[in-house]
Amino acid sequence: MKWQGRTGSRNVLDRRTTGGKAAIGGIGIVVLIAYTLLTGDPSMLIGNLLGGGSTNTQPLTAEEQALGDFASVVLKDTEDVWTTIFQDYNMTYEPAKMILYRDGTESGCGYANAQVGPFYCSLDQSVYIDLSFFATMRTKLGASGDFAMAYVIAHEIGHHVQHLTGVLDDVQEVKQGLTQTQANELNVRLELQADYLAGVWANHVQGMGYLEDGDIDEAMNAAAAVGDDRIQEQATGRVTPDNFTHGTSEQRQRWFRKGFVAGDLEQWDTFNVSTLFIQN
Repeated sequence: MKWQGRTGSRNVLDRRTTGGKAAIGGIGIVVLIAYTLLTGDPSMLIGNLLGGGSTNTQPLTAEEQALGDFASVVLKDTEDVWTTIFQDYNMTYEPAKMILYRDGTESGCGYANAQVGPFYCSLDQSVYIDLSFFATMRTKLGASGDFAMAYVIAHEIGHHVQHLTGVLDDVQEVKQGLTQTQANELNVRLELQADYLAGVWANHVQGMGYLEDGDIDEAMNAAAAVGDDRIQEQATGRVTPDNFTHGTSEQRQRWFRKGFVAGDLEQWDTFNVSTLFIQN
């Protein structure tokens, strides 16, 4: 992705050198990702992961600074793209905040630690990212490349779009009356819609001339890497569909690709299709 030398967002709050309460989780990173990676509202699980902590005020390395700059540029691109798309639908886009942190930090959804992975909190309309997660993607999940990272950010901003359009609140309300299996299925549809929205964003970034050869392949690989079936297999050696909360690798790839091809919101409804594997 062509990002060097470009303007970043003004909506980034960098807490990486200011310290913060670091939470200590008792669940391994891969297992935890299976339940919390890229979630729309992780407040319940975050609360369960609280523990003692310390502060981290070490200065940023050159690599850490570059990652922060990259994330800021990607966030700015999401702001530009969604402002335009919302205008096309006679709506007004209100940008989300992005909070960069190390180890742990306080969010509107409670204290979060790095093991939770990137998440969006609708209560303060902010995306929270410990950028060390991208090293985890590369080393543990096999998802490398800058556009794999961009996909993660775009997916979380997709949850912000869902919040602004009322989808996120509607889903959370409906889930209150469902069994856990039914709630999981609904959550899968929510997450796949966020993948679709990430694809829509990628379509517009391509139109802006910022994509490079291999970028979409990196995003597709990342989408597959965070599929429930693949993560469950890695974590436990077996796959339990009733516990899916984000969709299979194939589903996540299909809905990202669908959004990328469409480039708009006309086909974004994952809640009223008979199968999530539709290809048209």
